[in-house]
Amino acid sequence: MKNVAILLNPSDNVATALSDLKAGESITVKLDETTYSVILREDVAFGHKYALRDISSGSDVLKYGLPIGTALHDIRAGDWVHVHNCRSERFGFRHERYGIHA
Repeated sequence: MKNVAILLNPSDNVATALSDLKAGESITVKLDETTYSVILREDVAFGHKYALRDISSGSDVLKYGLPIGTALHDIRAGDWVHVHNCRSERFGFRHERYGIHA
């Protein structure tokens, strides 16, 4: 069976689409002993993220085992995760937290 999404760290709460995915699809990702299965609530384009489990407003969005953003409002499992519901940490809002000096 072809993998259509990837989980990068067992603690992540998002996975990344490896192809265009459609709302209503049941997607399973696995890494080591960690497995998540969700039904997508929205279309998710190649390279974009979707929530593996519910993420509360103000909580970290985790990818690579690290926060990549903050949920702007509650995000449900299967939701597309992007700038409309996640404030990006791309530009270093938390670099000091991890000892990174850019």
